[in-house]
Amino acid sequence: MSDSHIPFAVAGGVVLVTGAAMGMGRLYALRAAKEGAAVVILWDVDADALARTAAEVAALGPRVVARQVDLADPAAIAAAAAECRSEGPLALLVNNAGIVRGALFWDHSPGDIGRTMDINALAPMYVTLAFLPDMMADAGRPRRILNVASAAGTLANPRMSVYAASKWAVIGWSDSLRLELEQQGYRHLKVTTYCPSYISTGMFAGARGPFLTPLMTPDDAVVRAWRAMTAGTPQLIAPAGAKFGKILRGILPLRAWDALGRIFRIYTSMEKFTGRQQTAAPDGEARRK
Repeated sequence: MSDSHIPFAVAGGVVLVTGAAMGMGRLYALRAAKEGAAVVILWDVDADALARTAAEVAALGPRVVARQVDLADPAAIAAAAAECRSEGPLALLVNNAGIVRGALFWDHSPGDIGRTMDINALAPMYVTLAFLPDMMADAGRPRRILNVASAAGTLANPRMSVYAASKWAVIGWSDSLRLELEQQGYRHLKVTTYCPSYISTGMFAGARGPFLTPLMTPDDAVVRAWRAMTAGTPQLIAPAGAKFGKILRGILPLRAWDALGRIFRIYTSMEKFTGRQQTAAPDGEARRK
């Protein structure tokens, strides 16, 4: 049986989750611990929340390596990666960290734009680049990369222009990486691009799910992502309404789609966005998924 057909499991392996202090990142870390990961590496910028999550994960049995890392800083990523690579090749890398500032484009500052692109689009590339060589070289077990993008990266939406741009970038990079690994024969290493619609984590507090696309709970969103990642599914858009929207956008003329965007509340879904106020930065950005 080739490595590409051996079932994937994190049991006994090393797992890294970015944006791990709360929300979906915390749930991914707990899921890895419950499934028997030997080492769970947690990266986040929020030291206090990170310590709380680290204690929860450690109570489930694995050794926990918690690092405060500002993913907007490539040097910080490189330093943390140099420390953590000694744990051995990753069985699973979850690029989960992300931020959003729901605002009209002209209300963004250059700092808003740069930080959103740095954390959402560039950081997954830098983190993956740091750990990918070891994951490629060690084909002794199946390995996985889960890149958390967004359904916002498949459709334009008012008050999400910079966030959508960052997630469009993630989708293009992530799926290209998948193809490159397949073409070069690294069949033991599979990449899943996850594109969820709105999730009720607090990051999108105030946002309304479009018609027929209800908000997912964090637990449901993580279960869907974990199932797709384990199976090596190339891309998952969830829930079904978000996938249907992408299909319609590809078929309909732009103005016809614009009309549906208004009717189905896609284009007004961010009008009452507030974000996670209790962990907001001074400029109002919401910190994590």
